Amino acid sequence: MNVLFAAVEMSPLAKVGGLGDVAGSLPRALRANGDDVRVAMPMHGTIERTALNLTHLLAGVKVPWPGGDERVDVWQADVRGVPVYLLENARYFGRPNVYGSDDDKERFLFFCDALLACAPHLGFRPDVIHAQDWHSALLLTRLAADESHPWADAGRVYTIHNLALQGDFDRAFAQTHSIAPIELIPPDGLPPTIAYSGMAQGIMQADRVNTVSDSYAKEIMTPEYGAGLDALLRARADVVSGIVNGIDYDEFNPETDPAIPQHFNADTLDLRLINKRALQQQAGLPAGGTAMLFATVTRLFTQKGIDLVAVAFDALLAARNVQLVVLGTGDDDVHKMLAHLEAKYPGKVKIWFDFNPKLGQQIYAGCDVFLMPSRYEPCGLGQLISLRYGAVPLVRRTGGLADTVEDADLPQQSGTGFVFDAANAQELQEAAERALAAFERPAEWRALQERGMRQDWSWSRAAGKYHDLYTASIADRREARAADRAHEASA
Repeated sequence: MNVLFAAVEMSPLAKVGGLGDVAGSLPRALRANGDDVRVAMPMHGTIERTALNLTHLLAGVKVPWPGGDERVDVWQADVRGVPVYLLENARYFGRPNVYGSDDDKERFLFFCDALLACAPHLGFRPDVIHAQDWHSALLLTRLAADESHPWADAGRVYTIHNLALQGDFDRAFAQTHSIAPIELIPPDGLPPTIAYSGMAQGIMQADRVNTVSDSYAKEIMTPEYGAGLDALLRARADVVSGIVNGIDYDEFNPETDPAIPQHFNADTLDLRLINKRALQQQAGLPAGGTAMLFATVTRLFTQKGIDLVAVAFDALLAARNVQLVVLGTGDDDVHKMLAHLEAKYPGKVKIWFDFNPKLGQQIYAGCDVFLMPSRYEPCGLGQLISLRYGAVPLVRRTGGLADTVEDADLPQQSGTGFVFDAANAQELQEAAERALAAFERPAEWRALQERGMRQDWSWSRAAGKYHDLYTASIADRREARAADRAHEASA
């Protein structure tokens, strides 16, 4: 089937977060399974054009816009076997950052409108349009309002990567940009204001809504995790599902990774110790001893539970033979907590306040335990990468972490990591103590590592589930269109 994947970031062209990873990997996996998947995204000012073999497909396509028509050019590139349509408009996309402009809502609505204006000229007719997060959600709203559009019959799938980021707009924005009042009417019994965001529109207008793990799909229907949209999600619960993300097994491969000092696999785990020693030396930590090395690579926000790490490890570092390595940037308050920990325990803690993908790979390949104590986590990629690299994940039971890490029971020879429930430092510390006890039994620890490494969290596993979701959305759209025509005929 033909699939148009609409996103505003895609690795390696322009990656900010997990959405970029998904857009860079899922289309490849779907194409490998036989689907003709193409990506559409803005030509951001951050994209290195010289590294691409670009074809100029369209020039000066007119896009109706408040205050006067805008123009857009379309370039096509092949990105790791995936055709990508890059929409160029200097006013809205020629920025130094993907996100963070005051007019982001206007910019990304323009992306949706520009893509629809270019649709008749692309020579590609999708069976399914797959919109990602709030940035491209209004693409579905526009299609709902224009049944004559060439793509109006396409199935409509909407993926929620992070419900907390919603792209709120007001009535004035809707009026200025001709968002029809009928599209702003929520399901019966819900307040009208709930429809005024890109995220809400995606949920309302899609044939099928999914998020990036089964547990997160359930969590977001509760007030605790629903970010104000739980009632809307419950109203559409019959079309909401979860599909756990994957990782690119070509990119994340300890047998071939050029960033790590020593290659290894599940059968040669003894070699992994070389990576641990190299990481300890790079971090300025004593190497060659029996210390257990905990680590994390993450955004340093309270959502990620890093403040819990600072508290729990204050006690662990004082009493146990452990080391801690952290790589990331984020909130000043979290930075200060971690900096205090590093100063308090010299020779046991190293904090890199940095974004360094190569170093991140070395941490995955060298640490004993990888920490992800998130307060909420739609899916998470860090735990999947750590499993692939033989680092045992220690996670909180939430979202995708709950779906991908099984709590270890060493006597039963089961499990792939250590899982705790409540978002507090005490439970995190207790889980770390369990990991320490397991680490002192080398044969059982190695078996735990091997179980994690032999799991399959590649995108090929998820691609088949997305194909099924697309098939369901096509059937839904045909049924909806037939019902509309029948209603018109009887009116």
